[in-house]
Amino acid sequence: MTRSTHGHHLIAGDWTAGQGDPVDHAARAAEAAFADYAATSRTDRAALLEAIAEEIEARADDITRTAAAETALPEARLQGERGRTTGQLRLFADHIRAGDYLDRRHDAALPDRQPLPRPDLRMIQRPIGPVAVFGASNFPLAFSTAGGDTASALAAGCPVVVKGHPAHPGTGRIVAEAIRAAIHRTGMPAGIFSFIQGDTHAVGEALVQHPLIKAVGFTGSLRGGRALYDLCAQRPEPIPFFGELGSVNPCFLLPAALAARGAQIAQGWAASLTMGAGQFCTNPGLVILPADQAEAFADAAAAALADAPAQTMLTDGIADGFRQGADRLAALADPVLRADSTGRDARPAIFRVDAARFMAEPALAHEVFGPAGVIVATDGDDRMLDLARALEGQLTVTLHLEAGDTALAARLMPVLERKAGRILANGWPTGVEVADAMVHGGPWPASTNFGATSVGTLAIRRWLRPVCFQDLPDALLPPDLRD
Repeated sequence: MTRSTHGHHLIAGDWTAGQGDPVDHAARAAEAAFADYAATSRTDRAALLEAIAEEIEARADDITRTAAAETALPEARLQGERGRTTGQLRLFADHIRAGDYLDRRHDAALPDRQPLPRPDLRMIQRPIGPVAVFGASNFPLAFSTAGGDTASALAAGCPVVVKGHPAHPGTGRIVAEAIRAAIHRTGMPAGIFSFIQGDTHAVGEALVQHPLIKAVGFTGSLRGGRALYDLCAQRPEPIPFFGELGSVNPCFLLPAALAARGAQIAQGWAASLTMGAGQFCTNPGLVILPADQAEAFADAAAAALADAPAQTMLTDGIADGFRQGADRLAALADPVLRADSTGRDARPAIFRVDAARFMAEPALAHEVFGPAGVIVATDGDDRMLDLARALEGQLTVTLHLEAGDTALAARLMPVLERKAGRILANGWPTGVEVADAMVHGGPWPASTNFGATSVGTLAIRRWLRPVCFQDLPDALLPPDLRD
């Protein structure tokens, strides 16, 4: 059953009320549009991305008003996220105009080489086909309908079928209409974009299993992502699933840094932990520090959070999940600060545990989506290294250090760079810059593919595959490979 019971679908330029099978309709429209769209010039696709940005901006007030009502996110946050969304569309427009992402290579023919001649070999990255994208609950704009997955796939030359998130259906519809208008303005095939809504798992399951879908982009929970990942792997033709699944983003606080500015670090952690009610995949939910400095840090963090107001979470389900996660931590670690969280509201909760208990209880290292954090006290540098080695894959790892910590940091670095996609010094992981060098991904379970990123221009490589052309005449080569 793939018919939605929630809202309308935009399929190949037409709004429908859910008649028939919208997944099949959208996938077939995407496949029908693929050959023509893959053959468009980089200049024309860049113009489409810029037109989408302009159409989103033309609907700015409506988007902000609708998203604020659906998600309870403040207007300033939504305005900033809208700017990020249009900014990454324009970033990919510039990126494909430059053409470096094509990774073009040419080995010229050597007809006189002995003992065998060499053929003419030309390689280029080509789009893989229709892509499915799942909108995220916590970013109604930047990781949803016209977010980074959609922008990078359209930039690559791949049609996109978006599964809108049920937490913000109205916002998704407005952004989908902006994309529809941009497609019409630029004369692109209508089938390159469809937007499907549904509040059951059946729609998403049908989408990733459709034989015409060739890759999937997902941002969400480990449980939901793993289920879809397994479906992709079990298909008769397995396809890549690029899932960003979150992490606890450990922060290693080294001795000299704590001695020099421990209270300041505690205040920074408190601010990052509660930013956006802790509803970021880069939320720093784990702090690791020397045992003899743990009590002072915990006291300073508790003081910084003592008067923190309740914050409204995105949905009732997310709020319930936060309370359950905090209860799980409370059963395993000593509470440092915890206030009642009721209804859709959340208040910060922090806990403290020693390294031995932390390593013996894997649940302490599981993400709690919301303003909850665990402080882990380690006895000596070797113990800190043991704990680092025991960590699962992460999106980020942070080091707080001073010059006197360099030797310990140097011991940690070979371990940490195998654990995360981004390593920070003296900062906080909340806030992911959209830039060429950004990596937003990491080893399992932070993401399903450690070689990919969902933020930054490298994200386009998820939707491309290398093709080698041997001895083909110029007229048959992709235009970007011709002499």
